[in-house]
Amino acid sequence: MKVGIVCPYDWTSPGGVKAHVHDLAVTLRRFGHDVSVLAPVDDPEYPLEPFVVDGGKPVSVPYNGSVAKVNFGPVSAARVRRWIKEGDFDVLHVHEPASPTLSVLACWAARGPMVATWHSSQQRSRALSAAYYLMQTAMEKISARIAVSEAARQTLVKHLGGDAVLVPNGVVCSDYEGATPLPGYPRQDPTLFFIGRIDEPRKGLHVLLAALPRIAAAHPGVEVLVAGPGDQEQATEDLAPDLRDRVRFLGLVTDADKISAFASADVYVAPNTGGESFGIVLLESMAAGTPVVASNLEAFASVLDGGRTGELFVSEDPDSLADTVIDLLADSQRRETLVPIGHERARQFDWEVVAGEIEQVYESVTATGEKVENDMRGQFVGRLARPNREDV
Repeated sequence: MKVGIVCPYDWTSPGGVKAHVHDLAVTLRRFGHDVSVLAPVDDPEYPLEPFVVDGGKPVSVPYNGSVAKVNFGPVSAARVRRWIKEGDFDVLHVHEPASPTLSVLACWAARGPMVATWHSSQQRSRALSAAYYLMQTAMEKISARIAVSEAARQTLVKHLGGDAVLVPNGVVCSDYEGATPLPGYPRQDPTLFFIGRIDEPRKGLHVLLAALPRIAAAHPGVEVLVAGPGDQEQATEDLAPDLRDRVRFLGLVTDADKISAFASADVYVAPNTGGESFGIVLLESMAAGTPVVASNLEAFASVLDGGRTGELFVSEDPDSLADTVIDLLADSQRRETLVPIGHERARQFDWEVVAGEIEQVYESVTATGEKVENDMRGQFVGRLARPNREDV
């Protein structure tokens, strides 16, 4: 099958949607499909994979509490039309189509079977609401809709109507199993790990650092590894000097160093405060064998099976975070228990499984040429059932 995939965000910048598209493309190619990915490219020196086509230089725009690098306009539209014509795809798969990106341009230009995936989760979006009528001409051409989580599905239903098949994000478990720790790790004293943009409030580093004094009082040798871009001095300016020494910044890490950082830590902490529709980083941690402590966002609670495969704390509450981390660091038996059940949970989301489900969606739309979201609505939802509210 010839598959064209549109990534709306800069291919040269780290991000969940880009990682999703990359791993999906690699897995589909391993399945024997002919895959081409169109994406914006901000860094002309970045080595593109042979299946990636440069969709043009993006610009930075604020989106969902973050900054996205996207491109749009007549030049981009011409690139999209040319790529679609030359590709002659059996199915076109666009990601985040309800936004001014290459994805919606592809929706407008395409003919034939088309699948769309929604990733983001927003309670209220003026942009999506304002763009409702503009997007309808594109949405009507989509043969099947996928949402990576219940939260993403609710965003789609609320702002654009219709429904979607639930197919989650994936993780390449084999990349994380048996990883080598960073030099000097593991330490005798406990190590925590955080990854995310340092200066992006919704990633929650400030919540973790606010909890650090209590954690350090209970576990005096604790260290926090922090991976991600941002102003390091500003992030720790409210900490006492002795606690600043407990925070080691790794900067923007490669995928290999990220995997090693997971293997170096006793606990991974995800203190995110909102705007998360899934929680792929939780799966990465579990695949690496690192116990997870996460805020009780609905998306995180769903990935952690309501707290069965990781510990949850009250979002934006440093004391709750501190209590949870202190207790888990003191309970080696609980940490040992979380490792195998975390592995088991991560394998349910392995890309070999997830890509197979997306492949089924492709086969459905190419075989029938009709919309399939209603017929397939309940087919893949087992891993992402809504957690009980009392568990969150």
